[in-house]
Amino acid sequence: MKSFIQCPVSLSKTIVTVVAMLVVILIGIAGNVTGWEFHVTAVYLIPIAWACWIIGRKTGFFLAMFATSVWLIGDLTSGYVYKHPAIPYWNALMLLSFFLVVVLLLSAFQTAHYHLEETVQQRTTALQAEITARKRLEKAKLQAERLAAVGTTAAQVAHEVRNPLGSITLNLDLIQKEVDYLATTSSHPPTEARVLVNEMRTEVHRIQHVIDDYLQFARLPKAQRQSLVVNDLLEQKLAFMQREFEEAKVTLATTFDSTVTTINADAAQLWQVVLNLIRNSLDAMPRGGVLTITTQRRADELLVRVIDTGEGMSEEQTRQVFMPFFSTKKAGTGLGLALAQQIISDHGGHIECESVRGQGSTFMIYLPLAEND
Repeated sequence: MKSFIQCPVSLSKTIVTVVAMLVVILIGIAGNVTGWEFHVTAVYLIPIAWACWIIGRKTGFFLAMFATSVWLIGDLTSGYVYKHPAIPYWNALMLLSFFLVVVLLLSAFQTAHYHLEETVQQRTTALQAEITARKRLEKAKLQAERLAAVGTTAAQVAHEVRNPLGSITLNLDLIQKEVDYLATTSSHPPTEARVLVNEMRTEVHRIQHVIDDYLQFARLPKAQRQSLVVNDLLEQKLAFMQREFEEAKVTLATTFDSTVTTINADAAQLWQVVLNLIRNSLDAMPRGGVLTITTQRRADELLVRVIDTGEGMSEEQTRQVFMPFFSTKKAGTGLGLALAQQIISDHGGHIECESVRGQGSTFMIYLPLAEND
């Protein structure tokens, strides 16, 4: 039986048993020397109960029989004459019975105490997990409300801006043609005018890109879920990115858990999330590094990790990384990770980030496995 209470000193079972036996012997010697006039028999319960509590019931039984034997030997050698020769043996049997009852009661109490403590610990752990999950759900709900408001506003703004941008782009094309025409009839070089037009077109395209991100964020299509083997999806998609990794001087390392089978997910949306994390990792490693992508099965969940050895983020940046419009990149819109979080949340999972400045970042995607797995 496993003992719940630990001994103050790290004693082995053998040492505890030997010490208890020595105490029993000392008690027996004390009783024999005093002629049993001080009634030290009850003191035998101290080493018996101690050994039983520290080691377990079997040791308690052994010490009970050992203490009874010591008492019987002391009684027989004390010189006291009983009316019947069987009386000392009968007394020893009654004493043994008493010791055994105490051991049984003590071990039963210890078992009940251990199970009670174990139950309390399990319920405390479950309560802590429930509190953590509830906080995460509340945070996700608040984030979803913010995203909904942002999405509505972004859609309205994007519609208002898109048409003027289209007109500006068209006029820039006309200006470009006019510059090219004037270049054939003028002695002045058109280089400067073409540079200005190209810069304006670049900025317009950048604004259009931001608007496209806003519209995608506001109009995230409903996930078309189907049975998906994540390992196969990642292997297939990552193979097409190998040249991009080589150009970025990034070494790709993958570890896919073979016990991961299928999930119910939208393949395009899930890859969009992973690709966004990969792009962020490449941006965080401008001088190259190692990108590690792993899958792991945890009970009824799939865990996908995207780990880089890049610049990392501060603690404050890590807390805000999923907030809309927050970005650590100069040209970033701050919607990529917010969109990734929204996609994973729609799939019934959640995404987390851990990062250390100068050491890199780790993004963890948790998704429920298919029910038949």
